[in-house]
Amino acid sequence: MAEIVDEKEQARTASRVSELSLHGCYMEMPNPFPQGTNVLIEIYTETEFLEAHATVAYLEPKQGMGLTFSEMPAHFASVLKKWLVRANGLKPH
Repeated sequence: MAEIVDEKEQARTASRVSELSLHGCYMEMPNPFPQGTNVLIEIYTETEFLEAHATVAYLEPKQGMGLTFSEMPAHFASVLKKWLVRANGLKPH
């Protein structure tokens, strides 16, 4: 589960996240934001969440958009790394 906020319009939209990486993710949504839009993304699991500032890198009309993370506090970066380790079936370092 994720929510994305257009920082200029303060419009909040719920979405599904896929292709999550250390550098960004893909947001599935029928009305993606224009390329270059600055957003705040919030991603939730049952027990944890993270927030990051991101920019829309590309969009696919009526499907979704790719985001590039631009700023993420260290605490949320460590949550993201833990999720990626878990998703790949690796042991944390």
